[in-house]
Amino acid sequence: MDMFAASVVFVATLIGLWIIVSIPVYISAKILTAGRVRLVHAMGATALGPMVYAGVVLASSSLLGSVLGAQASVPAVVLAFIAWLWIYKSIFKTGWIRALGIAVLAVIVFLVLAFILSFAMSIIIPLVGEHMPVPEPNPLPYPQV
Repeated sequence: MDMFAASVVFVATLIGLWIIVSIPVYISAKILTAGRVRLVHAMGATALGPMVYAGVVLASSSLLGSVLGAQASVPAVVLAFIAWLWIYKSIFKTGWIRALGIAVLAVIVFLVLAFILSFAMSIIIPLVGEHMPVPEPNPLPYPQV
């Protein structure tokens, strides 16, 4: 596979995963906002949330780290989570409590969907591991010269 084809497959995989990860956020936001949400909104929140979270953690850790030292990570994570909720609040045009509800319900929906998918896959593809050969361990991991 040449470099262009590999890049296309990589980008397509990232977009597919982005859509899949956005589905629990979409379902929870749809429930908690009386259906005012589209999948595009959930995808925006799913893309922006982690970026804002990481930026706030990095900025607040470095700023608070000079004052608090190693203990700066706890308030940095709390501030970053509040920033993530602000993203949900802004994109879904809702209050803080509903934004928190969307975040919590999205985690629950994700876990339920993951359980259902793994259960379905265990029925569809039974005993895959039994048919795969296990390689023999090499007692000499490095070639001898």
